[in-house]
Amino acid sequence: NRVEYVSQDEQLGTAHAVMQAEKLLKDEPGSTLIMLGDMPLVDKETIEEIIIAHESSGSDLTLVTTHFTNPHGYGRILRNASDELVGIIEELSANDDQKTITEVNTGIYVVKNKVLFEALSQVKKDPLKGEFYLTDIVGILYGQAQLGTYTIINNEIVMGVNDLVAIAEAEKYFRKKINNFHMLNGISMINPETITIGHEVKISEGVVIYPNTTITGKSIIEENAVIGPNTELHNALIKKEVHVRHSLIYDSIVEEKTTIGPFAHLRNNAHIGPNNRIGNFVEIKNSQTGFDTKAAHLAYIGDTTVGRNVNFGAGSITVNFDGVSKHRTNIGDNVFIGCNTNLVAPLNVERNVFIAAGSTVTKDIPEGSLAIARGKQINKIDYYKNYIRPKG
Repeated sequence: NRVEYVSQDEQLGTAHAVMQAEKLLKDEPGSTLIMLGDMPLVDKETIEEIIIAHESSGSDLTLVTTHFTNPHGYGRILRNASDELVGIIEELSANDDQKTITEVNTGIYVVKNKVLFEALSQVKKDPLKGEFYLTDIVGILYGQAQLGTYTIINNEIVMGVNDLVAIAEAEKYFRKKINNFHMLNGISMINPETITIGHEVKISEGVVIYPNTTITGKSIIEENAVIGPNTELHNALIKKEVHVRHSLIYDSIVEEKTTIGPFAHLRNNAHIGPNNRIGNFVEIKNSQTGFDTKAAHLAYIGDTTVGRNVNFGAGSITVNFDGVSKHRTNIGDNVFIGCNTNLVAPLNVERNVFIAAGSTVTKDIPEGSLAIARGKQINKIDYYKNYIRPKG
């Protein structure tokens, strides 16, 4: 609601597009900044520098230029013997000498309103394409107004993004820029070309990030955490001295000195307590764990509140879905859960409990108990001989 829009209903070129803003801007004092819509790498700081340069020079028009070793496809900047800007020649219209010019038009202008729309009214339709080109206002204003240029040294930021190849190049630029910022602020990155950090991510000094790691959203990584390799974090809060390896963490919190992975998956508001060990192929969803709790391998913990010093054996599962609704499991402090245990929610397991391996628990377990919920073992002596088959 802070922006007024105008529509170019008929596409008749860049000058015609700017003409659509005449009713809004013609009587406004000051200057208008004109940019192409396919240059997402131009940042706020660059725009501010351009405007300051325009205003301090006193120019009526400031054209933003840059240099390319291979300027193919760009309009070339024409200057006179005094190095003054006199015009722009497009690639298709340039002669062989003009094509050797490396200074090119970026498509960014700052023009005083008092001369902009007067110059636009003099632009002629191009006979080949039937369009009105904004570049023509430079030649029109030469000799009638004060023209200036502002040269951008880093030509990457003015690249046009119009296809998937250019998108990949733009992402490469952003990745390098963001990673350099973090590394200069004390974050160690191993092979940073393979690390992607979102622009809203906050990382504290002393963090180490290993290759093939992606951190996005509003993730926060605190001091001396170690992230990666092969790890993805999104909207994750990682506290001090946490280690995360080969794992996925989405919308979740990991408290201090906890180890995650390899191949763990935390999601949907998982909150892992301090000094935990969440290991190989463990998935935790919408659950909270207390201090010094461990699920070292092959477990699923969903919709569960877990106390302190709890151990999940391999293959332990909180059975939270009955086919219609999700239910919660509550586990107290100092609980030992044997391998291949199913805890069928809704369920309350009090503190100081042992659960025997292979149990399927469907009833609440009171404090201090040993729970065994499995079929009695029966051995059939000499049974195997019934399955021996003659060779051949």
